[in-house]
Formats: sequence, structure tokens, C-alpha cells
Amino acid sequence: MSAALNGLLVADFSRVLAGPYATMLLADLGADVVKVERPGVGDDTRAWGPPFAPDGTATYFLSVNRNKRSLALDLRDAQDAALARELIRRADVVVENFLPGTMERLGLGYEQMREQNPGVVYCSITGFGDGPGASLPGYDLLAQAVGGLMSVTGEPEHPTKAGVALVDVITGLHAAFGILAALRHRDATGEGQRVSVSLLTSLLSGLVNHSSAYLTAGVVPRAMGNRHPSIAPYEVFDAADRPLVIAAGNDRQFHSLCTALGAATLAADARFTTNASRVAHRGALVDALNALLGARPAEEWVAVLTEAGVPCGPINDVAGAFALAEELGLGAEVEVGGIRQAAHPVRFSGTPAAYHAPPPALDGDGSALREWLDQPLR
Repeated sequence: MSAALNGLLVADFSRVLAGPYATMLLADLGADVVKVERPGVGDDTRAWGPPFAPDGTATYFLSVNRNKRSLALDLRDAQDAALARELIRRADVVVENFLPGTMERLGLGYEQMREQNPGVVYCSITGFGDGPGASLPGYDLLAQAVGGLMSVTGEPEHPTKAGVALVDVITGLHAAFGILAALRHRDATGEGQRVSVSLLTSLLSGLVNHSSAYLTAGVVPRAMGNRHPSIAPYEVFDAADRPLVIAAGNDRQFHSLCTALGAATLAADARFTTNASRVAHRGALVDALNALLGARPAEEWVAVLTEAGVPCGPINDVAGAFALAEELGLGAEVEVGGIRQAAHPVRFSGTPAAYHAPPPALDGDGSALREWLDQPLR
């Protein structure tokens, strides 16, 4: 079965997470991704461990680099830079996340390369754009801090980062989305273009309701722990043995919750009849629900409330999350070259993702790629 992006050549000059995640998503769908790395060192994440796989490779690197070929080039070396230019000249897509101006100084910038390849889609990923913020390093933790995410995460007075490099992941998704949109335009017109995405603007878009609260109503959101600023009950509660989450997003679900808990009168309490009133009286509501939920173990409540149509669940660790996905038949795990990995998240009925190669060894495809790039195109 043909993959959706078969025939596309991606020259991937990115490293760490946002760019490699975007290019892996493209590679899963059939694109030929050539990962350009520093000789002798490679992508920074090759050394980001522990944990390490049995062969000594950092699991961080393994998470975002399958289905790619590796080519080690010293871009400051004239001969290697010439090979890089030839790769870009042949590519459909270029992805890079150097500090702004770096690719231009190397003679590999968009304006320089589009003269030789006018149809190229050239995606630049930055931390804070190519203007006054060009010199700021694009690290996820920094973006979470200055971009507002830490201010709405964790408990009040204790700003907390998300447990994963979430801004990098969101930025990688935006990069892949932008690349595909630009390719659609190229298919229609033959014209390539530059696609620019930054960690900061990706985060501000990803803050969704928090951004809207500020921009529309002038409300500056604050951290509320596991509570939601606009919905109640929508947080963590205490069962007899361990916590569970209840996410009653509307009045009907709240009524069902109260009935299932054997406290139908709670739904008729004037303080709790509407979502707005429940938010206003959140403390009293949480106390009442915790008193009821403390009578039984979490597993029993999850079964009872799920049967009643109330969104709820236990707080799983990552192992439990993969076990749940397996139980639900979601196919969230694949094995690639003997390495267990998270599967591509999108299912396609006609052009499914494919997994043909584990993450490459540094310069593992260098000889073949150099030979190909040295030969004139027919």
C-alpha cells in the first residue's frame, strides 16, 4: 500500500526535539528523510541519557528519529557544505532549527537556495523568531517559563513545568502542518515558500482558552493545580485508596455524577445547579464530593461512574497508559528494528504509517548518500 508522502525528499538539518519530531511524522508517512548531523557527535539527544537502550543509544534520540537516514557533514567544510547544498537542491522540504542567520552564513539559507530550487518548502524553527529574539536560545524549559505555561501549571505560588517538553512537541506539530500546507500550495502553483514557526508563538496558540481569557476579557490566568478555571467538577478527587479524576463538563454529566454517588439532592442545591455556580462554590462542592468518594476504592468508582456516563478515570503512570491503549485496541505501540516505540498517532484508512527502519546510527547512510549526491541527476 502506497504511503501518502512517498517520493518526497526531506533534508533535515534540525536536532533535539521540535524539528526531529516533525520530520519523523513525515517519515512515518513515506517521506525520505535525510538527517544531517555533526561528524563524531551527531544530534545532541544521542547523549541525553539515562535511560539508554541496550545498545547504548539514548532513548530520547530513539523517540523521534526512526525511518530516517543519517549523513554526517561538517557544514563549515567547503566540500561537505557543497554536498549540503546539493542535498537542498534536490529536496522537496528543508527543515532547520539553527539560530537565525546560521544557515545564511553557511550559504544554505532560503533566499540563497531557492534560486537553485524554486519549489523548495523551507521550514525554519526558532525559539523566538528571527527579529529581536533571534539570539535567544530555543530551549523548551525557557519557552515554558517566559511563554506563560509555567504560570498556569502546578500549584499557586509554585510555577511548574509540564512533565514533557510540550512546547517542542506542539511546535513540531505546527511545523509538520505548515510544511504540508506549503506542499499543497506548491502542488497547485509550483511555487515553494519559507515556513517559519517559533516556540513562543506555538505556545501562545496552544494556551487556547488561557490566551483567549487574557486577550478577550483581560483576565491573566493563574496556576490552579489540578482545577479548571471555567469548569467544575473537573479535577482530582480522593477515593478510599487513591486519587481519581472526574471531568463533568456539563450539567447533565453533573446530575449523573450525583445520582451515581447516591446524592441526587446535591444536584438540586442552588449552589451547584449550573456550571457557573459550581465554579463559584467550588470549595464546598469538592468537599461534598470527596466525602462521598472516600467511601469506596477508586477502581469501583471508575466502574460505577463510567457506567453512568460520567467522564472519569484513574491517574495512570506511563506504563498504565500504554496498557490502557492496548486494552482499547488503539495500536499505540510498534516495534521497529527490535525497539519498542510509540506509534504514529494518526490512522489512515488508505495510506497508513509505515515503520521500515529504526533510528539510524550516526552517518550510518553516509557512504551511499555521498555517492548519490556526487552523481549528476538524470
